[in-house]
Amino acid sequence: MKIAFGSDHAGYALKESLRVYVQKLGHEAIDVGAYQLDPADDYVDFAVALCETVVEGRAERGILLCGSGVGATATANRVPGIIACTCHDTYSARQGVQHDAMNVLVLGGRVIGSAVAEDLVSNFLGAQFSGEERHVRRLRKLGALEKAKAARLTA
Repeated sequence: MKIAFGSDHAGYALKESLRVYVQKLGHEAIDVGAYQLDPADDYVDFAVALCETVVEGRAERGILLCGSGVGATATANRVPGIIACTCHDTYSARQGVQHDAMNVLVLGGRVIGSAVAEDLVSNFLGAQFSGEERHVRRLRKLGALEKAKAARLTA
């Protein structure tokens, strides 16, 4: 599977270690930055780059990091076609894919350590969307919300 990685300075070190971990699992890692530790960078820029990579099909899923995960999640969920969640427990990382078709896992580089992050990534990458009717119905409702928001913005 192709996995996009992105982070600001606060998630940079954890991103670098997770990229290597994912490659050891046999996946291809696509790094959209940051490429160096720069305390003046902004999570918004890397979140958008990662989401575009996923939406355009250059990666199947994304792993996004910032300090807490909150800012990157807020940014990612503004991109149509992205379902991003901050997860710091394995159940949510797995269930977010199975029930909600989460395609971007967001982690807080200042919140969790590398061992927990690896468990989260393994659960995220190992999960598949269930396709159950109730989950599909909920995704249709989310799609309708995206369309309604887009219509308001263009009106």
